[in-house]
Amino acid sequence: MEAATIVGLLADPTRLKVVAALALGAGTIEEVAGASGLALKDVALAARRLGRAGLVRRDGHVLELLTDRFGAAARAAAASAPPPEPLSDDPAESAVLAAFIRDGRLTTIPAQQSKRRVVLEHVVRVFEVGVRYPEREVNALLAVWHPDTAALRRYLVDEGLLSREAGLYWRSGGWVDVDP
Repeated sequence: MEAATIVGLLADPTRLKVVAALALGAGTIEEVAGASGLALKDVALAARRLGRAGLVRRDGHVLELLTDRFGAAARAAAASAPPPEPLSDDPAESAVLAAFIRDGRLTTIPAQQSKRRVVLEHVVRVFEVGVRYPEREVNALLAVWHPDTAALRRYLVDEGLLSREAGLYWRSGGWVDVDP
């Protein structure tokens, strides 16, 4: 079964409640109705639909959620997903960035200076050259990357990628993308 099919089935609030009740340990139609607050008729209809899709096994009033189907669908979706776009043209830099950036956010600030430098050079690109930013705006831009804005700001200044004076910050280092 495809992950999209499962998501479609669970988009219905009644079926979602039935699956949730089963996942939390309900084992009969009556237990699912009690745990979900749904009418017995609604539970039976949802269980029938989930059964036809292969997510629930029904034996009389006993229901069993076939949890292995969810994992199999997730693995199949992950295997067929296109590879993520590299974050850099340099394979070594791309590997470092891929290790620390997920969905456009830093999972952690690298402890190793050389890896941290690669990540910081990537992050500093959110600052335009020639623009002075108040600290509040710097924090807002950095919060998109990681909740510890103070640490990121300090590292960017320490590495010479941002400069600071009188409460204003500006980009002073790193690579700059130039349009041809």
